[in-house]
Amino acid sequence: MNEAIVEIIDKIKTLQNDLEQEYEVKRAQFHYQLERRKVRFEQEVRARHLAMRKGLLAFWRESSLLNVIAAPVIYALVVPLVLLDVSLCLFQWICFPIYGIKRVPRADFVVIDRHHLAYLNGVEKLNCAYCGYANGIIAFAREIASRTEKRWCPIKHARRVKGVHQRYYEFYEYGDAESYRARTKLPPE
Repeated sequence: MNEAIVEIIDKIKTLQNDLEQEYEVKRAQFHYQLERRKVRFEQEVRARHLAMRKGLLAFWRESSLLNVIAAPVIYALVVPLVLLDVSLCLFQWICFPIYGIKRVPRADFVVIDRHHLAYLNGVEKLNCAYCGYANGIIAFAREIASRTEKRWCPIKHARRVKGVHQRYYEFYEYGDAESYRARTKLPPE
């Protein structure tokens, strides 16, 4: 890989680590700890959060009609998301061992923890759980797809692609037949 590209990738990783450190500072600011994947707020903070919870009647009264109408459409996506979830798990359990690809830990991507926030009412907690699940499954799918792509077709596209996964930068350049064939050790057709 080009030395300049490697250097840029290293800078990106350093910036990501810096960003995570800043998030740690924010976590301390809001007085909570993670203990064995459980969130623990200080008692005083939890009491303040409970005082800020909006009751369900007030929540429904203040909701716009468009939000109420759109909700069934939004929640209807849970069916394909669950099917995707099951399909992804089966796919990696069956195929990854065959090709020596390391399995993706689902729990690293599907994080549902906002229900610990005492300032959210039941509907808000459900909404947050749904979004955590939906975005987690999409991220899980992307990770599985990127590992699969790295194994089978690690070639960059000719056109610029927005939002590429982290492995993409390691792929062969579009048109670099020699490097691709050397990797795959396949004879040209």
